[in-house]
Amino acid sequence: MSELINKKVLLTVLILGCFLSTLNQTLLNVALSNLMEVFSVSATTVQWLSTGFMLVNGVLVPITAYLMKRFSTRQLFISSMLFLLIGSIICAMAPNFALLLIGRMVQAVGAGIIMPLLMSIVMFIFPPDKRGSMMGLIGLAMIFAPAIAPTLAGFIIDYYSWRWLFIGLIPLVVIIILLAVKYLINVSETAKTKLDVMSVILSTIGFGLILYGFSNAGSHGWDDKVVISTIIVGIVTIAIFCLRQIKSNDPLLNLSVFQNKVFTLTSIINMIVTMMMYADMILLPIYLQNGRGFTALDAGLLLLPGALVNAFMSPVTGKMYDRYGAKPLFIIGLIFIIPSMWIVTDLSETTSFTFLMIRTIFLRIGLSFITMPLNTAGLNALPKTLITHGTAVNNTLRQISGAIGAAVVITIFTAQTTSHAKSLLVETPNATAEMVRTLASILGSSDAYYFMTILAIIAFILTLFVPSKKMMQQNG
Repeated sequence: MSELINKKVLLTVLILGCFLSTLNQTLLNVALSNLMEVFSVSATTVQWLSTGFMLVNGVLVPITAYLMKRFSTRQLFISSMLFLLIGSIICAMAPNFALLLIGRMVQAVGAGIIMPLLMSIVMFIFPPDKRGSMMGLIGLAMIFAPAIAPTLAGFIIDYYSWRWLFIGLIPLVVIIILLAVKYLINVSETAKTKLDVMSVILSTIGFGLILYGFSNAGSHGWDDKVVISTIIVGIVTIAIFCLRQIKSNDPLLNLSVFQNKVFTLTSIINMIVTMMMYADMILLPIYLQNGRGFTALDAGLLLLPGALVNAFMSPVTGKMYDRYGAKPLFIIGLIFIIPSMWIVTDLSETTSFTFLMIRTIFLRIGLSFITMPLNTAGLNALPKTLITHGTAVNNTLRQISGAIGAAVVITIFTAQTTSHAKSLLVETPNATAEMVRTLASILGSSDAYYFMTILAIIAFILTLFVPSKKMMQQNG
């Protein structure tokens, strides 16, 4: 009985930590325009609060497999929460933009550790037939936080000061640290392993440059010299990093996880789904604000019901995963997602707010059948010794595909908007510049959704190759 209580307490403390970490990651998205005024900085500069966070996060994830081998669960979790606390204090007091950015980077160190740690712990303490339900609960925390973040941040900025976004976090993080000190137990064995410094340097440079290149491709264009060179150098560095891992006896990131067909297949589907998810989260607000003149709060409210449905569906789909396996869930999810992407390929200036809200709820129901079950299926297919490496690989791929998805979609949107604006000027010479700009923006959004529909269809085809639960058990 005590073991059961310990598991519950342990998971509660970890999920609360994960919730705060994810909430902190998404709180600032709505605040960026406000911070541009406060610190008198440009849009490209303020964007570093998001880009910088993602870079630190993405660079840290490959190292988590080593950290989990070297340090105990308690040490890692409490450290990640301390980074979040120190970063929040720096941000809350920041007198200038540079210090705010430093505080954000410190917070990102904590966020980079916690997610892979949480997934690995679930894999260690629960048997395969219970993992889906537990991952579903983590999904609830992961999805619920970004769901409420835009509305919460919008409210705080409208009625208080942006500093309260950080001041409010401080006591909550302190409570979680105290709970962790009292209740957290160590679940995995630690070992004195040597850190391969060269691999750390290669992964930091490689992943850092790829993430940086793709994050800037959307705003600077693909013909930008910096974008092209950073992506190329990043890819070459990652290739060298991968060769080093394959040859090493004790690799930083064990790439033999890709020898497992199920893990490789779920990783590819995971990347496609993440690209679609990030792209939709960027594209829909652009259409609402640029094409239709809605406010940021309106855009946040439109996305809220769908995100809440997604969060509360997560534990349900987790239980369904334990019962039926991954394949039927993926197919149901994509049957929701494909029409949700297709239906917005003909957006117009009269597409109703309610229609878009219902469409987003459908999309999110589809995603709830896929996101957490996808992670669980991939990791369940691995032997216990490779699980920490599997979570590190999984989270690294998610970071990168999110950045790529957002960059590609913004590029398609920008290119198509420009081309529509040119043809509209020819077709409707009497239209005002404002009308042309708005209409071109709407048509550009529609075109970008064609790309996402194609991605969803590709994911569906790949899903058909995922083995059924029966086959997985026979092979396992």
